[in-house]
Amino acid sequence: MDRKYNQKLVTNAKELRKNMTREERHLWYDFLKDYPVKFYRQKVMGKYIVDFYCSKADLVIELDGSQHFEENGIQYDSQRDEYLKSYGLDILRIPNNEINTNFDGVCEYLDKLIKSRI
Repeated sequence: MDRKYNQKLVTNAKELRKNMTREERHLWYDFLKDYPVKFYRQKVMGKYIVDFYCSKADLVIELDGSQHFEENGIQYDSQRDEYLKSYGLDILRIPNNEINTNFDGVCEYLDKLIKSRI
């Protein structure tokens, strides 16, 4: 992973941690924060900031709002995912509505996925 220090991204990541979306807060405080495998939130990864990152599982979790399903969002996410994949990371995209309507199912799926990767 490109570890060049980028003050702008670090500052942005800190702001994003302070101002997480409702869905990010829910997943973080109600599942990932105390998960037995360490996760980071709003982590700088090369030239991007990812929602959640687990180094032990080489996994990035992205929560996607409606803008991610528009043409520009799809193209941007595709480029971003390819960049992250080039470092051996897998990216799991979860739509916000899944967090809102099927939180327990999302958590069960994440638990199985993470355990299978470590």
